[in-house]
Amino acid sequence: MLVRCIKRQIALANAKNLILGLTCFSSPLTRSAGMSSMAEKKDVDNDKPITRVLFCGPHFPASQIYTREYLEKYPFIQVDDVPLKQVPDHIGNYDLCVSKNMRFDSNVLSRAKQMKLIMQFGVGLEGIDIDAAKKHGIKVARIPGDATGNAASCAEMAIYLMLGLLRKQNEMQISVKQKMLGEPIGETLLGKTVFIMGFGNIGIDLAKRLKPFDVKIIATKRSWPSNSVVLNSKDFPTQNGVVDDLVDEKGSHGDIYEFASKADIVVCCLSMNKETVGIVNKPFISSMKKGALLVNIARGGLLDYEAVVQHLESGHLGGLGVDVAWKEPFDPNDPVLKFKNVILTPHVAGVTEHSYRSMAKVVGDVALQLHAGKPLKGIELVN
Repeated sequence: MLVRCIKRQIALANAKNLILGLTCFSSPLTRSAGMSSMAEKKDVDNDKPITRVLFCGPHFPASQIYTREYLEKYPFIQVDDVPLKQVPDHIGNYDLCVSKNMRFDSNVLSRAKQMKLIMQFGVGLEGIDIDAAKKHGIKVARIPGDATGNAASCAEMAIYLMLGLLRKQNEMQISVKQKMLGEPIGETLLGKTVFIMGFGNIGIDLAKRLKPFDVKIIATKRSWPSNSVVLNSKDFPTQNGVVDDLVDEKGSHGDIYEFASKADIVVCCLSMNKETVGIVNKPFISSMKKGALLVNIARGGLLDYEAVVQHLESGHLGGLGVDVAWKEPFDPNDPVLKFKNVILTPHVAGVTEHSYRSMAKVVGDVALQLHAGKPLKGIELVN
């Protein structure tokens, strides 16, 4: 009955009016997976099967909302989202998957019989078994952060957390409630040494934005391609397209303890993998200056939770600002929140109108490329 209804409406109206007007599509369930009718929909132009895009789980909802909006004029692309626990049951019906915080092991990937690509709405791929995906013939990709504004958004959040800690945001709220003026006494970024640990796209954007604060920037990276960082920027003195003096001191991964000992603020911008999990541990934090601040806008697993709590309790760690947690969603009753010098945000560093609209366009364009059988552009394939 539903199939006949769809075919009849296609003959009477365009595809957009079909979605908006059919009573059988008026329920919120139209965007959930597992509807048998979806399997029989066709491209109204060339009778191709519908290309299906699956978003995993309820978090970061603007990702699927904006992607749907971008693709609404293409009736041959179907965008669904399902709860994380239901992904294994439905993944076999989809061509493209946006993983978000879903874990993809070999068992889940084995069920993705028609999957061509799993991609992140951003850059983090630590939840995907990339080798297993390759064995199952599935490509894995991220969206480069420099092209979408994601890196810039994360860099701005890092500065927000730095300033919040320096100016004692939590204590200011207490003063407001107590009707106190002129307290607390804060600090400035002026003259501080900031250690950017991981100098990729986010680290570069962060350094660019920190320079006007008159800080000293030190940074580590596994390998530096040249003596200077190449950027397309008009904001700094350049010679042959090379930005000069963006980083005051450069080091490699082996220098992180030395650099931590020099810094007033340490900012984690590393990608998370087997080598970097728990890298901010007891020895690392102990090597930091007493009273130095720690900011993490990358991945929660980079920090050793027990080591962080221990150094907050001892007073060695002067403050903690994190947009990512050890376990997400974050437990609002976590003991770490008892400290006045801790600021937590709900994984929103990259969640801005600009970056999400840009990344939704990338996902939408990739879906259209898959449907047309064209080469995939705008993403970084990792296998």
